Amino acid sequence: MIIGPKIYGLVLAGGKSTRMGKDKGLIPYHGMPQRDYLYNLLGRVCEKTFLSIRPGQQDEIANEVEVIVDENKYRGPYNGLLSAHLKHPNVAWLVLACDLPLMDLLALQELIAARDPNKVATSFAQKEDPLPEPLCAIWEPKAFKESLAYLESGNGTCPRKYLINSEVKLVFPKNPNVLLNANSEEEYKEAIVKLAVE
Repeated sequence: MIIGPKIYGLVLAGGKSTRMGKDKGLIPYHGMPQRDYLYNLLGRVCEKTFLSIRPGQQDEIANEVEVIVDENKYRGPYNGLLSAHLKHPNVAWLVLACDLPLMDLLALQELIAARDPNKVATSFAQKEDPLPEPLCAIWEPKAFKESLAYLESGNGTCPRKYLINSEVKLVFPKNPNVLLNANSEEEYKEAIVKLAVE
């Protein structure tokens, strides 16, 4: 059995949620803000868990919640990913975007059980569109070192593009609904319907 670096959890909650029109991290799909729900879920499977936030959000976060504030050195989701890596460079990060309303404990356990620390990441993907989901993945420490070089070489700022061109283990979740992204009002309504059924 291969044991890799320990896993910390990271909920990316620093985005502006412009398409949704309201903060996606605050939507109470499960009776509490979604970012808190995912933080608690990750806390059950990771050694430590952090909320990734933008500067200025600290005032709205409870004191007992561990946070990493974006350093704003990078664009897009890489801002949160690399800010976390720079704080704790020797751990793997199980990263979740805060717009995954159907994510559950079983799926996280499934991802961790399938982890291959010899790859740069172990990522969820949909069978019909087998591309890595960078914001629902375990990133190994070497992935961040390579990402820094990738960003410096001017290949763009998309974590998915980096993973597509790297050695990644893809995992297809038993329940594909866990990968539903709710970024818009329509997707929000779809998530509410699916939650009512489950």
